[in-house]
Amino acid sequence: MQQKAAFTDKKFLVTLVFVTSLFMFWGIAITMADVLNKHFQHTMSLSKTQSAFVQFAVFGAYAVMGIPAGLFMKRFGYKKGVLLGLSLFALGAFLFIPAANISSFAFFGIALFIVGCGLSTLETVAHPFVASLGDQRTSDLRINFAQMFNAVGAIIGPLIGGYFLLSNNVVGSTDLTSVKVLYAVIGLVILAVAVSFSFVKVPPTTDPHAVSAADADAVNVDVAPDKKLFDHKHFVWAVAAQFFNVAAQAGTWAFFINYVHEIVGFSDEKASYFMGVFMGMMLTGRILGTFLMRFISPNKLLATFALGNIIMCIIVAQSLGMVSFFALLMINFFFSIMFPTIFSLGLKNMGSRTQQAASFLSMGVVGGAFFPFVMGYAADQFGIAHAYYAPIICYIVIFLFAYKFYKVKH
Repeated sequence: MQQKAAFTDKKFLVTLVFVTSLFMFWGIAITMADVLNKHFQHTMSLSKTQSAFVQFAVFGAYAVMGIPAGLFMKRFGYKKGVLLGLSLFALGAFLFIPAANISSFAFFGIALFIVGCGLSTLETVAHPFVASLGDQRTSDLRINFAQMFNAVGAIIGPLIGGYFLLSNNVVGSTDLTSVKVLYAVIGLVILAVAVSFSFVKVPPTTDPHAVSAADADAVNVDVAPDKKLFDHKHFVWAVAAQFFNVAAQAGTWAFFINYVHEIVGFSDEKASYFMGVFMGMMLTGRILGTFLMRFISPNKLLATFALGNIIMCIIVAQSLGMVSFFALLMINFFFSIMFPTIFSLGLKNMGSRTQQAASFLSMGVVGGAFFPFVMGYAADQFGIAHAYYAPIICYIVIFLFAYKFYKVKH
């Protein structure tokens, strides 16, 4: 009888705890950018389309940094990859100080781009890192577990941003002091984390391709080593699904505060606090999803959640007050398992190509750079509610991947 796969090994516990905590930090950074989007609309007199450059700078960095981060990780290992990501994250945060001093949106864009490079590096490294810390059969569980802490960070981000950036907003004010102080503190915290992690001793991880192909179900062995990277169709579809997943997520998050203010009637500050609830729905979905994956295959759960979000978007677009507001919250519930599940399904049986595949899956996140422009333009032209029709096409692609194209072919 086959022994049940363990969640992880004892020797990896300390490393798993530390790497998992990193997921929280980039969760904070991503949702903080959504609050910045709204804050810059006020302080720098930007339209919704223009403010989408915040997301473009952050997620655009993923297209630039994905492959270099993967190559760096492959040459220098997981630990140094994490340290590189944290260093770039801290540097970008510190650049908010001169950007605020000269009140330059372009300079803020550069700072956000460097932050995004750090986040891209961390995501490229952390996902395969967590996946390697134990049996391949439980990699879905480990990644979803780590992503729960990403959801915790996503809850904290808008609460911090709402309190420090939106609570004292004055109509017509161009004061950027709060932005400067907040990101200086963030830079110091991330720098301290990098120094601390440099002292963590990381045990050698098992080389998955050194194991016999007979154990392919237990470890990450390439079952078709003669194929090139992009001949693995499940991986190609995973990249496409990840592109559209993050596209929909970035657009939905970027204009959440606008929707709640304009359709539901809450103040910007109150809307930012409800964004914390919005992110709490993601955490709830991730906890429930991780539990359900013990009984339901990841691809079937992913397909079900994609269908759920198609329905929610239709309801949100109808401007039905609190009914649409609840549907908007539910979008994040259904978002919960999408990123980690697509990522883990895409890495299945990639063997020696795992790290390279992880780079391209991280680059798929560049969808978040472009889609906020689509939704911002739709919001400016047709109203914020109708902009939520746009993500439906994204969920159709995710559904197709989860329903049919996730399968690993020999």
